Amino acid sequence: MSFDADAKMQFLFALRSHGVTERPVLQAMEKIDRGAFVKGYFTERAYEDMPLPIPCGQTISQPSVVGLMTQALKLSGREKVLEIGTGSGYQAAILSQLARRVYTVDRHRRLVAEARAVFEALDLANITAFTADGSFGLPDQAPFDRILVTAAAEDPPSPLLAQLRIGGIMVLPVGQSDAVQHLIRVTRTEEGYDYDELRPVRFVPLVEGLAKDS
Repeated sequence: MSFDADAKMQFLFALRSHGVTERPVLQAMEKIDRGAFVKGYFTERAYEDMPLPIPCGQTISQPSVVGLMTQALKLSGREKVLEIGTGSGYQAAILSQLARRVYTVDRHRRLVAEARAVFEALDLANITAFTADGSFGLPDQAPFDRILVTAAAEDPPSPLLAQLRIGGIMVLPVGQSDAVQHLIRVTRTEEGYDYDELRPVRFVPLVEGLAKDS
C-alpha cells in the first residue's frame, strides 16, 4: 500500500475523527509518510490508526495519538524540542515540520541508527538523534521549549522537569501500569508546574539505562 491520495484522505479523516483538528499538525502528518517508518509484515497497515510493532520490543504509536500529543505541545515553529523515545522516528519527523529544532533520544542503538537513516532519506536536517538514557534528558542541550515523552513513567521524571524552560510545555503519559495511564501536559511557570490531564493512553514503560543492544 502506498500513501496515495485515497490513503491520505482516509488517514486524515481518521485523525480528525479522533480530535486532531489543528491545520498545521494535519499538514505535517499529511506530508510525512508513516509508511517510511514501518517495515516488514506490517507495512500494509501503515496507514491504519493503530499502534504497530517495531524492533527491540517497541511500538510505533497510532497516528491519532501522535497527532494529539503533537497538538498538545502548542508549537509555533520557533521551539527547541526534546523527544524521549525515538522509536521508529515517526513522531520526531512530525515534530520536525512544526518546530525549529528536534533532539530525540532512545536507549536502543538499533532504533536510533534506523531512524537516522530515514531522517536522512527524507532530508529532515533539523533532527538530531542520540543513543542515551532518556530518563535523564539531555542536560548539555537544555533548556528546552517543549519536551515530549513517548514512554510511561509513574511520575514526570525530575531531570526532565528541570530541563524545561520557564513557560515551556511537557507532554507525557504517566501511570503505574500499562493498563492505567493518562496523557498529561505539564507547563512550567515562575512558581512551579501546572498539570492538565488530557486522555487515557497506553504506552511502553520508560526504562532507565541503555538497552543491552546498545
